[in-house]
Amino acid sequence: QVELTESGGGAVQSGGSLRLSCVTSASIATYCMGWFRRPPGREREGVAARDSYSASTYAASVTGRFTISQHNDNNTLILQMNSLKPEDTAMYYCAAYRGVFCGSLRPHDYEYWGQGTQVIVSS
Repeated sequence: QVELTESGGGAVQSGGSLRLSCVTSASIATYCMGWFRRPPGREREGVAARDSYSASTYAASVTGRFTISQHNDNNTLILQMNSLKPEDTAMYYCAAYRGVFCGSLRPHDYEYWGQGTQVIVSS
């Protein structure tokens, strides 16, 4: 069991940046980690994930603008979001699962979820 706590959401104008953080209650190195979002009126979707080789996987819509990073020394997962667009408006969630192969962007692969942090991007 692990608890995930997100922070860093807020309201920004188009083109701006935000940095989301997720702190885990247990050793982050023992979990597969990812970021997801739920836009208004839509299903939850994968944004970025760390894979088993310390590389990263991104949804096509955020590639080149978002960067995921994992910091094992302080059990923190970061999502740096640059060049934000109104369509990035969503509730953002940190998620984790125990698995041999990490890097999934499928929500149903994840066992543990944070409470979410709201991101609003205005045009």
